[in-house]
Amino acid sequence: LSTGSTVSELVVIGEVGQDVTVPCHYSVRNGDGITSMCWGRERCPNSKCSQPIIWTDGWRVTEQHSSRYQLRGDLHRGDVSLTILDAREADSGIYCCRVEIPGWFNDQLINHKVVIKKARISTASPHTYTSEQTS
Repeated sequence: LSTGSTVSELVVIGEVGQDVTVPCHYSVRNGDGITSMCWGRERCPNSKCSQPIIWTDGWRVTEQHSSRYQLRGDLHRGDVSLTILDAREADSGIYCCRVEIPGWFNDQLINHKVVIKKARISTASPHTYTSEQTS
């Protein structure tokens, strides 16, 4: 008999300067089951979120550590995906989505590995730069 929360891991790849959305959903039936959740940096711990960056009570965002972290999905339908605005390389790392489901060890945990890459440099036309020196 296996008990305990299910932990899955997904990889999300984004580019520096872009908005990056890290998906997370839980099921809500007829407005029942709306619950609190948090996003944190690092893997999901035994409870809550380590280094929390945003919390919601299921209806609205109750705590936000930076305006760059937003929940833009429909919270009332269980879309608690995290959007990171103007992503930076420093945003790379593990993110934990923890949906608090009543009961012992029922929380839904998803660890996401976020990789933010430097924007690819376009090689459309080569430019030559000359520096002028004046004496």
